[in-house]
Amino acid sequence: MNQEQLKKKIYNIMDQHTVGTLATVKDQKPHSRFMTFFNDDEFTFYTPTNKETHKAEEIEANPHVHILIGYEGDGYGDSYLEVEGQAKIRDDQKIKDWLWSERMERWFTGKGDPDYIVLEVMPENIRLMNADGDTPETLDL
Repeated sequence: MNQEQLKKKIYNIMDQHTVGTLATVKDQKPHSRFMTFFNDDEFTFYTPTNKETHKAEEIEANPHVHILIGYEGDGYGDSYLEVEGQAKIRDDQKIKDWLWSERMERWFTGKGDPDYIVLEVMPENIRLMNADGDTPETLDL
């Protein structure tokens, strides 16, 4: 498939799926956890978290991360994305306001909670998996 078709399929998965795994590295070992992801009109991923978490510490020490997203249903033939990228901690209020949901009140006192931060993941490459016979296909960014 050409790059435009690949981009369209990747955007489709990003728009339809919000829960995936985020893996960080600590002491040369991977650490994975489920996260809720949002995206902008580009391929950048955003996920809210608490600044006092292990993942925030791990990203400060090593920004290289891996995301798996998609793959719902029975797991046979479901398309999903493998994302390699670099994360950084964002504390600017504009992004925090954009991502805020009342569901987050379970973890934060509000949009202005000093512990509320956002992880921004800028992909270096995205692999589309299980999409017909044409995959894996890699979009290098």
